[in-house]
Amino acid sequence: MSERKPVVLVTGASGFVGRHVAPALAREGWSVRRAVRSPEGIDNEVMIESIGPDTDWQAALEDVDAVVHLAARVHHKHDEHAVQLYRNTNLAGTLQLARCAATAGVRQFIFVSTVLVHGRSSEGRRPFSEDDTLTPRGLYGMSKAAAEAGLRTLARDCDMNISVIRPPLVYGAGAKGNFALLSRAVNVGLPLPFAAIRNHRAFLAVQNLSSFILRRLAHPDPASNFEIFLVADREQVSTPEFIERLAKASGKSPRLFRMSPDLLGRLLGMIGRQDTHDSLIGSLELDVSKAMATGWQPQVTLDEGLRLALSNQDA
Repeated sequence: MSERKPVVLVTGASGFVGRHVAPALAREGWSVRRAVRSPEGIDNEVMIESIGPDTDWQAALEDVDAVVHLAARVHHKHDEHAVQLYRNTNLAGTLQLARCAATAGVRQFIFVSTVLVHGRSSEGRRPFSEDDTLTPRGLYGMSKAAAEAGLRTLARDCDMNISVIRPPLVYGAGAKGNFALLSRAVNVGLPLPFAAIRNHRAFLAVQNLSSFILRRLAHPDPASNFEIFLVADREQVSTPEFIERLAKASGKSPRLFRMSPDLLGRLLGMIGRQDTHDSLIGSLELDVSKAMATGWQPQVTLDEGLRLALSNQDA
């Protein structure tokens, strides 16, 4: 009789990160149960129409050994309903899933949070570390920070091993947001005014995020059932260098020109893009020594990750 494969429930399995993480788990011998909002015709799917404080997870968690919680509300227009929507999904929905998982006897729970719980910039200070006092920015960052606090409290009263991962910008095939915007700009040869920027920023290839998740599932810490990790690529580079490396990976020439950071910041502020200012002009350095101390090493380099992102391949 063949040995039973361990079962992992992956929420957000149809999203950008989930489409990389789920296959990586399957390759490592996990039986992957995908929580999706609409059917995709993939084996072992479970329908979860919405994630919130009252979601019924009982059937989805049957015989599950581990949960990788990727699903989250990331973007929403700023209206009177936005605060409650973020709280329902990212805070109450996460804690409902974790409580149900603990009740169901799930052994490990991995929550992918965000580096935004630290704020948007490490300018003028040492790199962020896991022990820093949190200063979250925006509804997304605040809802994730609140979920982390709730999970820490839950961990005191259950036997489930909970790992929180705080990634910076995750890039890879299918990524959206600023990475997709930069990729399109480089591909069409759009001149970009970042040549004078002298910052340092952490990035994370989706392959490296996947490999850290796998490492935590394979080697949980028996001494503590709640741990937080900052995870990033080995290299933390400036915005213009990232664009140059992105252009090289795509076989293009970067078209960077100089504009003073102060002027560029004022222009972005005038058009209401403070988030873009912070993510492209400011520094965001992370101390990833705790993650490395687990024995994890980034699976791909920055250049390899960018090539994979642009070739629509996984590693």
